[in-house]
Amino acid sequence: MTDQIQDKFKYIPDRISGLVELAYNLWWSWHPEARMLFKMLDRATWKISIHNPVKTLHEVDKKILNETVRDQKFLRHYDAVMARFKSDMITNGGWFSHNISDPNILPIAYFSAEYGLHHSLPFYAGGLGFLAGDFIKECSDLKVPLVAVGFMYPGGYLKQRIKPDGWQVSESEILDRENAPIYRIFDSKGNRLVVKVPFIDPPIYVEVWKVQVGKVSLYLMDTDIDVNDPWNRDISDRLYSGGQELRLRQEIILGIGGAQVLNTLGIKHSVLHLNEGHPAFAILERIRERVESGMKYQDALDQVKATTVFTTHTPVPAGHDVFPFPLMEKYFSAYWPVLGLDRDTFFNLGINPEAPNAGFNMTAFALRMSSYHNGVSKKHGEVAKRMWKSLWPDIPEEKTPIDYITNGIHVPTWIEPKVQFLFNKYLGYNWLADHDDRDIWKLIYDIPDEELWNIHSWLKMKLIINIRERARRRWHNDKADTQIIIASGVLLDPNILTLGFARRFATYKRATLILHNIERLRNMLNDLRRPVQIIFAGKAHPDDNPGKQLLQQIFNAAKDPSFGGRIVFVEDYDEQLAQYLVHGVDIWLNNPLPPLEASGTSGMKASLNGVPQLSILDGWWLEGFNGKNGWGFGGSADNSENRNVADSDALYTLLENEIIPTYYRVDDAGVPRDWVKVMKEAIESTSPLFSARRMVKEYAIKFYQNALKSV
Repeated sequence: MTDQIQDKFKYIPDRISGLVELAYNLWWSWHPEARMLFKMLDRATWKISIHNPVKTLHEVDKKILNETVRDQKFLRHYDAVMARFKSDMITNGGWFSHNISDPNILPIAYFSAEYGLHHSLPFYAGGLGFLAGDFIKECSDLKVPLVAVGFMYPGGYLKQRIKPDGWQVSESEILDRENAPIYRIFDSKGNRLVVKVPFIDPPIYVEVWKVQVGKVSLYLMDTDIDVNDPWNRDISDRLYSGGQELRLRQEIILGIGGAQVLNTLGIKHSVLHLNEGHPAFAILERIRERVESGMKYQDALDQVKATTVFTTHTPVPAGHDVFPFPLMEKYFSAYWPVLGLDRDTFFNLGINPEAPNAGFNMTAFALRMSSYHNGVSKKHGEVAKRMWKSLWPDIPEEKTPIDYITNGIHVPTWIEPKVQFLFNKYLGYNWLADHDDRDIWKLIYDIPDEELWNIHSWLKMKLIINIRERARRRWHNDKADTQIIIASGVLLDPNILTLGFARRFATYKRATLILHNIERLRNMLNDLRRPVQIIFAGKAHPDDNPGKQLLQQIFNAAKDPSFGGRIVFVEDYDEQLAQYLVHGVDIWLNNPLPPLEASGTSGMKASLNGVPQLSILDGWWLEGFNGKNGWGFGGSADNSENRNVADSDALYTLLENEIIPTYYRVDDAGVPRDWVKVMKEAIESTSPLFSARRMVKEYAIKFYQNALKSV
């Protein structure tokens, strides 16, 4: 915490001054008692701030702050929360030091292009970012000595608006840094810390910001500073924007610049963990440092390789960055001589043997230059072996050295507080401390059906109220077209079966599969006795016109009166809306084209909260589905034209014959007992296995402890 931040909040009474440190540590984002503390200050300000503690402290009436120091109830709550916060921030001890390594080792450096932490910090586009955010939160909980590096994108990813014709447009919304839980780093002279990225001419500089995530420090780089040339200031403006050259410049800054930031801060690291190929140039910088200190290139490579972990997340070929050789030469011609390499040797580091003329492939480079590699589900591990077997031509495909660690979710972040309180009651108050223990979850079956169903019904109503409020604000603030408002969910009914589909609108995710047979769908939606409604949300990449066309189809269906308002598209999907959806819909729909779903985590979040999954058998669901905890269909890899027909037919048949009848079969108390049984099975079977706790422990046991032996 810097003196500059403390000075901004001088008006906060000393008795409760700890609120400032708490507001600037995202620990509050996964501790409901901490969020409640800010809500207790002033409920209205908390709501207006969209649950942002920093903004709440800026905007709360100063009279309220002064009155609070005389409120004994608030002070008791404050003291309890701060005591737990201080206890949790102690870095010694914990699972990692007891099971893996001495806590005084140099930290593990985790590099990622995006981080999904909270909607007040829009540095994420989708699943990759949320995975990174959940990963570092769990590292904090397990006291893994970790430091994280990324970009501070002032313009975020994109703010989505839908035109009356259903076409997605992007609006600009610059991050309000003063009201976000992020702060500048200053040097020893009190100046803003600015770091020069090595080997780029003309030079590019980054200003360094920090987000504190529990015990983990996340350092973010920003190029929008005066010292940079005007055409370089917007390099870090937005996530995944611009053409190939801008993307290459981003990745040079992320990898090489990120490594330089850690050096400038005096943070030496033991192991490098790359979350996808975007930051892979950090490997080069680690090698260069060793070569310049006197090591031979091969020795430096061997040491860096032995201490590098690389996680690949996509089986979609277009998801792997490939840069033309002339572009690589433009930026690296001064770099490879320092390593003692010639042009061809350097380029060969990034060549994919199956497409040698395509350019410098960042995934091929990362796989070659690391000793530990993994996909993010069992199926994805198999697909990755097949995709990249040519990098190891002398060994059989099944022995290709690509392991798998299935993704997981940070349970404290994604569990709804009312559900958590219910679990406290029946699983015991310490269940969260050991939530990767499968035996604990068997107590789920002790929860009375009525209690679980009543909480779910309340969360469903909360979701629908939130969607209606979003539509109301759109109507009031933007004078939006009435068709947009109708399509946005004002006609949702909390009493009917509600499907949720919230994904990135990439074509392989097949958002429109359920629209394949319009008449059959219309009959289900408009059934007088057992109707169905579907809530869609998600963004297409700004340059992905096919994805925008799928979104437009959904939106136009939402406007169609013949569907009776039973199809809804909610604009501007973000972390907050994701929370409402995974807590409040009745069933989570997921139907990508196999085997292109590497893992998926939204269904895990839904299952944790008692929302069963209806999914193609791909990604994590191949491991998670047991025949009783949801529904699965269409697992074959037949990608012919008949695939959509077969899969949509299977989807409709499951809905008509199993899902809809089960949901509407209620007893005299109004409880659908068979449906609640599926809800409990979903919670019990998936929550411990698909948690970030299990995931991080696997990374530590499989990779980190072995890599640390080579430090």
